[in-house]
Amino acid sequence: MRVTMFVKAAEDSETGSCPAAWRTRTMIGRLAAKLMTCAAASLAIAGAAVADPATPYPSMAPIEAYLMDRGQEIALARSAAPSSISKDATILVMTRTGYETVVTGTNGFVCWVGRGFAGASDAAERWNPKIRAADCSNPQAARSVVPFAKLRTAMVLAGRTTAEIIARMKTALRTGEIPPLESGAMSYMMSKSSYLTDFGDHDMPHLMFFVAVKHAADWGANAPDTPVIGGNYWFFTPGHEAEAAGLPVVSVFLAGVATWSDGTQAAPHRM
Repeated sequence: MRVTMFVKAAEDSETGSCPAAWRTRTMIGRLAAKLMTCAAASLAIAGAAVADPATPYPSMAPIEAYLMDRGQEIALARSAAPSSISKDATILVMTRTGYETVVTGTNGFVCWVGRGFAGASDAAERWNPKIRAADCSNPQAARSVVPFAKLRTAMVLAGRTTAEIIARMKTALRTGEIPPLESGAMSYMMSKSSYLTDFGDHDMPHLMFFVAVKHAADWGANAPDTPVIGGNYWFFTPGHEAEAAGLPVVSVFLAGVATWSDGTQAAPHRM
């Protein structure tokens, strides 16, 4: 689920120095590169949760704008992964109050369609009603990552604030309601029918990996000559250290693939 991602193109924010540039990438998926000055990043990185006149989606649209026909949502969710996986997966659909299970699978995978607000609260397109991010999470991610997307979605739809959502996630982790991140957690995002961002081609087939590491450099991510991009799972922009305190270290890494879930070749994507 991932939902827009902001990945640093320079050094990590925890060093205290201001990065020379930031590369904007989609969470869930499609990548849009934007270089920003240090001053611009510190004032308003393209989608901080604070409303800004320049932000294209400063607030949530009516709930109806995020809903889908149930049959279409099931089909889109299944298209996230090859049919050998998705045909036996559990399927979730989003209702007015959150995600509910409409098909109970047998292989441990969970396929669902993320909206922008299923991810980090500082995502640039958090409120973009066009976002439809088809995701098929493996059993490890289904148990330890998908619950966060479900919790965030339910609380957003209930009108909860960002602070309340973060506090609730911390409580869920502390009490064991949501287990620690499991080793091997990953998801397929290979649907040719997803809409992941307003930028570029809007979509890109890729795999996502959730890892308990702090620095993207540990995976060699974000360098000009590497196919891997990555960043913090909880917040995509700097300045959220106080809010993140109490949340476990989780990074998400994205690697593009050459084909869509139906086996057809994917065209080269503009960055």
